[in-house]
Amino acid sequence: MHIHILGIAGTFMGSLALIAKELGHTVTGQDQDVYPPMSLQLDKQGIKYTKGYVVEDMPEADTYLIGNALSRGNACVEHILEEQLPYTSGAQWLGENVLYDKWVLAVSGTHGKTTTASILAWILEKSGLNPNFLIGGVAQNFGVSARITNSRFFVIEADEYDTAFFDKRSKFVHYRPTTLIINNLEFDHADIFDSLKDIQKQFHHLIRTIARDGLIIYPDNDKNINDVLSMGVYCQTQTTPECKLTEQGFEFKPIHKVDWDLMGAHNMQNGLHAIFAAHHIGIPITVACDALSSFKGVKRRLEVKYQNPDITVYDDFAHHPTAISSTISGLRTKVGDAHIIAVVELRSNTMRMGHHQKSLVESLSEANQVYMLKPATLLWDIDTLVKKSNIALKDSIDEIVNSIASFKKGHVLIMSNGGFGDIQNKIIAQLKNQHSKT
Repeated sequence: MHIHILGIAGTFMGSLALIAKELGHTVTGQDQDVYPPMSLQLDKQGIKYTKGYVVEDMPEADTYLIGNALSRGNACVEHILEEQLPYTSGAQWLGENVLYDKWVLAVSGTHGKTTTASILAWILEKSGLNPNFLIGGVAQNFGVSARITNSRFFVIEADEYDTAFFDKRSKFVHYRPTTLIINNLEFDHADIFDSLKDIQKQFHHLIRTIARDGLIIYPDNDKNINDVLSMGVYCQTQTTPECKLTEQGFEFKPIHKVDWDLMGAHNMQNGLHAIFAAHHIGIPITVACDALSSFKGVKRRLEVKYQNPDITVYDDFAHHPTAISSTISGLRTKVGDAHIIAVVELRSNTMRMGHHQKSLVESLSEANQVYMLKPATLLWDIDTLVKKSNIALKDSIDEIVNSIASFKKGHVLIMSNGGFGDIQNKIIAQLKNQHSKT
């Protein structure tokens, strides 16, 4: 079967492309913006795609998978509708063709889905279960974001974003998990949800799909999750135990220790949830803890991109104030009093609409200096907000790069959920040039 994917460079649709190819389908695609790590992954797998939504670039295919970034008015979408070509969403295709007979371990929540799903997949891998997985990022232990095996178990990042322009349910209602992790729950995706209650309703719809012998794993102290559970639970539930951070990782009672390279309380929580999800399918907690010692992390999750004796550059996907704060706090814990420069792009629709403006400045407070790219379109007054803060607004990427050029010692943390104009490589090139002169 020939499957053509519209929006193929998105983290979900790009991963879906790998799965479809591994199942033996011919896979092609189109997208407007194509950047690493998904572009590199597609290229490595030999999956052909074109840039832009040009009808003439659309091949004759058996079915068309339409990503949720596309809407009415898109030339390719209009062509599919006018010609009555067969189409569906990526999530529905996955649920009906791949997940229907699997034990699905789904990882949901506002933050930490990619890291937690990657940890969980690695625990299953180290336990000899050879899991299937689809993750919204490239897990460094595997080198890919998705794969198909002969295993019964399928680990999936369960996103609450809507399915497609023709299906406004959250993608995760198509997955029907047996094991569900809810990491946390906050307001996000203001472009499709009007309120936190709207998001909670979608989570309740997800919970209604879990069989009686299923399990929901969540932190007990999250009021927003507890409010969802109060709407009705039809399976078992489990909260994660109290634990404490250590210099090497974390520990919890009954005494189990995890030694690993990940930083911060948020990653401790991610790890705990993965450990207990693995336990639900029979993996001993001690075995899961041991597996985490060899977990390498995820591309673009506090990923070290460059290092010389004086400066380290990190790339991170954080785009919500809670995630930004957790990332900087974790780095601060690691580096102590060392100088931290945070470089931020307000790319998400929620940020551009101003829903998190009050918490934005506070989320960046642990950085010594913040350089923020001023968005071309913004629905709120950012200039007033950042006055008397550590945030310097810049009109262009080049201005940010030039500002960092003279940086002598410390840590540069780049945060965006997009390509950010390849700023990572531009900063690294500038720092390499400066370092070679010293």
